[in-house]
Amino acid sequence: MSDIIYYDRKTKRQEREKVYGQSFLELLYGNGILAKCFSCVLRAFFSRLHLLSRLYGRIQKSRLSRIKVKPFIHKFEVDASEFLDPVDSYDSFNNFFIRRLKSECRPMAGGADVAILPADARYLVFPNIDEADGFWVKGKKFTLKSFLQDDALAARYAGGAMAIARLCPVDYHRFHFPFQCIPAKAHLINGHLYSVNPIALKRNIQYLCENKRMVTELKSEPFGRVLYVEIGATYVGSIHQTYTPDKLCAKGDEKGYFAFGGSCLILLFEPGKIIFDQDLIEYSAQKIEVRGQLGQTLGRVPS
Repeated sequence: MSDIIYYDRKTKRQEREKVYGQSFLELLYGNGILAKCFSCVLRAFFSRLHLLSRLYGRIQKSRLSRIKVKPFIHKFEVDASEFLDPVDSYDSFNNFFIRRLKSECRPMAGGADVAILPADARYLVFPNIDEADGFWVKGKKFTLKSFLQDDALAARYAGGAMAIARLCPVDYHRFHFPFQCIPAKAHLINGHLYSVNPIALKRNIQYLCENKRMVTELKSEPFGRVLYVEIGATYVGSIHQTYTPDKLCAKGDEKGYFAFGGSCLILLFEPGKIIFDQDLIEYSAQKIEVRGQLGQTLGRVPS
């Protein structure tokens, strides 16, 4: 399997990603002999049977699973000093996974015309969706029509901008509002639970359009109408919304969280509503994700 390389805003270096469950992903989505022989059957088995995700989720919520917390923190070098609660207080692996952080660890970039990164994640941005020549696979394009399953919405965001945030299991898994807005009620588009790791998406970009996802419209004075989409993935059958619909939310307020697993967020902007930060644009053009943290700048309203 080729390495996953990303640019880290914090270290200002390109880093190699430590992949949680790498052997499992290689078996399902890789190019090895076993993967070629059994991957189609295994992908359907693990990704389409939500019962397996629910069962695995129950295991991660059991008290026995707490023994995984400290080894996980050590192996993936998770900064425990940021946790709101002591490490020993997590009575299951899932409770550790949906942990809260101290507010001072994620300061929010100010300015009503500035949008922030909504989560700790690895980001790709596309100033014009229509010009994106495939995200991970050249020639295989992501289409708004299949993603949103709504012709009117697809037409509204045609030629608009898009940001993709890929959350790894090692990341803080709560997601937040990128600017002050009034969010509508989230609506569900049901689907499967394929992995959203680049290992999988290089095989089939359409997994983003086939997976379970929730779509919320955000109304913002400077940014217009923005679609905020949470995408489930393998072992992420639960997308929890914690906000109150139709109520004004401040920049950085929590919107919800994912239960155990890797997952993904997508923000869709109408044409001409945002200019992304230059580092995000430059690395995305090279198909290199940028690792950023909640509260850092995503972009700003065009002057």
